[in-house]
Amino acid sequence: MTVFLVVLQVLVALALIGIVLLQHGKGADMGASFGGGSSQTLFGSRGSATFLSRMTAVLATVFFATSLALAYLSAHPRSARSLTEVVKPAGPALPAPQSLPTVPKAPTGQKGP
Repeated sequence: MTVFLVVLQVLVALALIGIVLLQHGKGADMGASFGGGSSQTLFGSRGSATFLSRMTAVLATVFFATSLALAYLSAHPRSARSLTEVVKPAGPALPAPQSLPTVPKAPTGQKGP
């Protein structure tokens, strides 16, 4: 989950940088009066500004949401076990060794009193 959020965070950050760089500043309207007419743009005369500003707001919201989620996950680590971790059983792994039956010893040749 954390890896997915980090990848999403990086992709959204790169998209946010690109969207912000595509937007025109407030001084761009002055340049339009000298022949840079904005009526021939892809989104219309005002369409690109509203589209880019909406995309900036959406990407910024996703960026903040992933930032909060990553902060929460780093503050509250889960105790989930990974697939490579070996789970130790609660009881003994092998059965307890059983005592071998005793075999009566052969007489050693001593006679009693």
